[in-house]
Amino acid sequence: MAAGAPSEPAADWRPDVLGEDWEALTVPLLADDQGEAVTTLVRRVRTDGDPGRRRAVLYVHGYVDYFFQRHLAEVWEDAGFDFYALDLRNHGRSMLEHQQPNAVTDIALHAEELDRAVAVVRAEGHEVVVGHGHSTGGLVLSLWAHARRDRPQGPVVDALVLNSPWFDLNRSWFDRVVTTAALEVVGGLAPRLVVGQLAPHYGTHLHVDSGGSWEYDLAWKPHDGFGVRAGWMRSIRRGHRAVARGLAIDVPVLVCTSSASGPHDRWHDALDSTDSVLDVDQILARAPGLGPDVTVVQVPDGVHDLILSAEPARQAYADAVTEWLARRLPA
Repeated sequence: MAAGAPSEPAADWRPDVLGEDWEALTVPLLADDQGEAVTTLVRRVRTDGDPGRRRAVLYVHGYVDYFFQRHLAEVWEDAGFDFYALDLRNHGRSMLEHQQPNAVTDIALHAEELDRAVAVVRAEGHEVVVGHGHSTGGLVLSLWAHARRDRPQGPVVDALVLNSPWFDLNRSWFDRVVTTAALEVVGGLAPRLVVGQLAPHYGTHLHVDSGGSWEYDLAWKPHDGFGVRAGWMRSIRRGHRAVARGLAIDVPVLVCTSSASGPHDRWHDALDSTDSVLDVDQILARAPGLGPDVTVVQVPDGVHDLILSAEPARQAYADAVTEWLARRLPA
C-alpha cells in the first residue's frame, strides 16, 4: 500500500438512502487535489444466516449519476450474483461539502476506488467478480481492467458488462479534434474552468417529476449537471484516445448499446427509444478493440441507460446480460 494510504475499512455497513433493504459502506481514499475523498459501496441487506453467493457484480454509474436502479440488482441476483454498486468520489453518496461535484482532474484516480471496492467484495467471500459499468463508468472500468491486466494473482475482475459505454465524443468534427486539442492546454492551466454543460432533455424525460418513470435525487443527478470541467474533460478525451488505439482487456467483455441514436442536444419524439446522449455507431466502432473476447449486443428501442428503457427494451437488455453470463460464466 502506498505511504499515507488509508487502511482498509472495517465492514461498517450503515442504512442506505434507498431504504430498509439497502446498506452502504463509506471507504476512505487518499486525499486528492480537493482534499479529503471517499467512495461508497452499496449493497442489499442480507438476512440473518444468509451466507451470500460466491459470485458478485460491482456496478459503476455514469457522469452526473449515482446508483438508484433497484431493479438492476434484481436482474443480477436472479442470475446468481450478489449485487454491489459504487458511488465514485465526488458523486452521489460520496460527495463531500468541500468538493466540486463530479469533478476529478484525472479519471485514473478512480482506479484506487475500484481496487478498494473489489477488495471489499472479494473479502466478503466472492470468488467471481464482474465489473458492470454504464457510460462514463464503462470507460473507467475498461481503462482500469486494461491497466491491471496480466497480474500474477489473476485478473482484477472475471468479466466486464458495459451498458452504453462512453468511448468517443458525440459532437462535431471541430469539437472532437480542434476543441480536444485546446483542452490539452486549458485543462492543464485551468482544470476547474467550466467548459460545457449537460443537455437537460434526457434527464427531464427520465424523471418522474417531469412525466418520466424514474425517481431519483435531483441534488445528486440534476438534469443539466454541475458544469463540465476542463481538466476532467481533458482526461476523458485521453481515455477515448486510449480506447481508439486499442486495449488488451484479458477477460470476456459484453458491450450493450441501443439500436439507434437520437439528437443529443434537444428534445425530440424518440427520446424513449434511442440513445440520446451517445452515438451508437461510435460505440460499435470501438468496442471490438477492447480486447480479444468482446461480444456486442444492440437492444432495439433502448435508451442511453438501457436498464431505464421502457418495456420491452428493458427486459431485452436484462435477458441479453443474463444469457451472456450463463454462457461465459456458468455457475
